[in-house]
Amino acid sequence: MPYTGKKFPNINVNAMNDMGDTFKINVLEEAQKNNKKVILFWYPKDFTFVCPTELHAFQAALPEFDKRNTLVIGASCDTAEVHFAWLNTPKDNGGIEGVTYPIIADSNRNLSSVLDILDITEKSYDELTGKLQVEGDNVTYRATYIIDEEGTVVHESVNHMPLGRNVSEFLRLIDAYTHVQEKGEVCPANWEEGKDAMKPNAKDTATYLAALVN
Repeated sequence: MPYTGKKFPNINVNAMNDMGDTFKINVLEEAQKNNKKVILFWYPKDFTFVCPTELHAFQAALPEFDKRNTLVIGASCDTAEVHFAWLNTPKDNGGIEGVTYPIIADSNRNLSSVLDILDITEKSYDELTGKLQVEGDNVTYRATYIIDEEGTVVHESVNHMPLGRNVSEFLRLIDAYTHVQEKGEVCPANWEEGKDAMKPNAKDTATYLAALVN
């Protein structure tokens, strides 16, 4: 189900950092206790192709997220051990060495199942084995969540597997929501930091649109 406008699920999950430490993390609590925004991005699988480009892109933008009081957290359904192996693989061998933000290891798929972002086309129950049969890769799509300081989801989006994200767009969205929080204005299409926003009323909308025409 969509979570925009709702609190992010209050679920503890395993995570790994670049020092090789495995620990529990709760995204909702990370936002609330640190009084920070969180951007949580899910990717399908370690040791793949588009995925490392995204992890490195978020790492390169980490100073910009820091400026915006925003924590970055990656996530997939790989185990913590596989994350650590990938973190110790150099870039020139397809690895993510140099990534410093935490990466969730949702190997039991508790959180991704609740978020409903798994690539599952069909489920069936095998009466002979007593096991649930799953059609699909059972890994996550490229889902992204921006969570505010109170733990409320203010943005969510899902890309199909081949489509890498534009990290700059998430910085723009965080800027826009921060403007809404601080100024009480709404941000029109293509708004960027430093551009005009508007009050949420008909008069301001008409004035803004008239300026576009002129």
